Amino acid sequence: MSQQTREQWGSRTGFLMAAIGSAIGLGNIWRFPAEAYKNGGGAFLLPYLVALLTAGLPLLILEYSVGRKYRKSPPVAFRQISKPASVIGWWQVAICFVIASYYAVIVAWALRYAGFSFGKEWGKDPETFFSADFLHAGSEPGLPTSWVGGVFWPLLAVWLVVLLILALGVRRGIERSNQVFIPLLVVFFVVLVIRAVTLDGAAEGLDALFSPDWGALTDGSVWVAAYGQIFFSLSIGFGIMVTYASYLGRRSDLTGSALVAGFANSSFEILAGIGVFATLGFMAQANGVAVGEVVTDGVGLAFIAFPAVISQMPMGGLFGFLFFASLAIAGITSLVSIVQVIISAVQDRTGMGRLPAVWGVGGLVAVVSLLVFPTDAGLALLDSADHFINQYGIALAALVFLVVMGWVLRRLPVFQAHADETSAIRLGLWWRVCLGVVTPLVLGWMMVDSLRAEFDENYGGYPTSFLAWAGWGIAGGALVIGVLIALVPWRTAPRAEREEVR
Repeated sequence: MSQQTREQWGSRTGFLMAAIGSAIGLGNIWRFPAEAYKNGGGAFLLPYLVALLTAGLPLLILEYSVGRKYRKSPPVAFRQISKPASVIGWWQVAICFVIASYYAVIVAWALRYAGFSFGKEWGKDPETFFSADFLHAGSEPGLPTSWVGGVFWPLLAVWLVVLLILALGVRRGIERSNQVFIPLLVVFFVVLVIRAVTLDGAAEGLDALFSPDWGALTDGSVWVAAYGQIFFSLSIGFGIMVTYASYLGRRSDLTGSALVAGFANSSFEILAGIGVFATLGFMAQANGVAVGEVVTDGVGLAFIAFPAVISQMPMGGLFGFLFFASLAIAGITSLVSIVQVIISAVQDRTGMGRLPAVWGVGGLVAVVSLLVFPTDAGLALLDSADHFINQYGIALAALVFLVVMGWVLRRLPVFQAHADETSAIRLGLWWRVCLGVVTPLVLGWMMVDSLRAEFDENYGGYPTSFLAWAGWGIAGGALVIGVLIALVPWRTAPRAEREEVR
């Protein structure tokens, strides 16, 4: 394999913008507010902060350390630590392939809805419009039978934008695009929040979100929910931050960068919570119901509840445009980071140039996305794939990674020393305890709790036959593919295989 000079970020600010852009995604806007509301309101912020300090930031620092030390994508970096560990890296790459294929679809929905907002085209029944008129979703989940042009064309546009950004490279593409998108996202969302908090009923919505239920802190599920939110919102556990850190300079402050990225992500989540619940408060008052009756999350919040609000509020068209444009921007910055993991892994493994990797490998992800999801089965497939790849892909891969690094190979002291070499804030024993004990125990409990729920009741009420291939099959398939790719004979130059950046 030919050795190529590895790209680098143009500045620390550029790296931080990219890392923050990856972390701030759809989940920040539509997952955090509902999680906080369901798990103690204002009191939820305490376990949330504890989870950030004991799991989110320590794992973020570890991934930064691995990426910068070996200056490679996860499969190659993990292989340089221990050859069998490359399985974890390829598993993460396969997970990114799955996530990218459906994540782009939600961005495409947001783009269409930004346009729908001005004419409020969903009419008086946003739920029917979304599932039947827009997505043409089938009555029963199953294999695709028809094509939905209204989703295909915006999805194609999303992929062209993402691949063009990636084709321009780390510095000219990813870094520069995030330097535009992240400030734009913040401006859009601040304007949206200011408008939301001036609506009638906004105070009731914010009171519902932030009124603390201190008794909830004695409930173990609340703490698990806090760790789950931190874990899924920071883009950790599936190779993104290892990949991004591999383009850092050798003297970069890793601990300081992790603190900035982590707290920026959490600050945006709180801002999103304010905007969402102020809006839901308006909706509750307009319909004469309690705030709790209109609280939802995920796709239901973005594409059903919010259109209903937009239809009732003054200047709803502009509000809707800002909301859905914010979703699209947050989604694109995250999607770019997810696809970059795949491209970087292929480049490191084969020596392929950036342009062939982007248009060949990235194009393959786009083709799968365009063939599978703009169909009448797209919604059910997306929902099932998202649930299972998150619960039994990302979380499980992160658990295995921590167990291997902390318990089997005992490499945490090595990475601590590497981070401390160039960081203003030095890591102590707490860092190793968090990664070696606290985070694995929490992730393990999350696995047990999630599996118990799966066996008690089928996810989403879907038929077992559908979940067998659209849920378990996708999550299990990512692991199998990761193992199979790792078993392919390694034919790189011996020097490259032994190389370890100091």
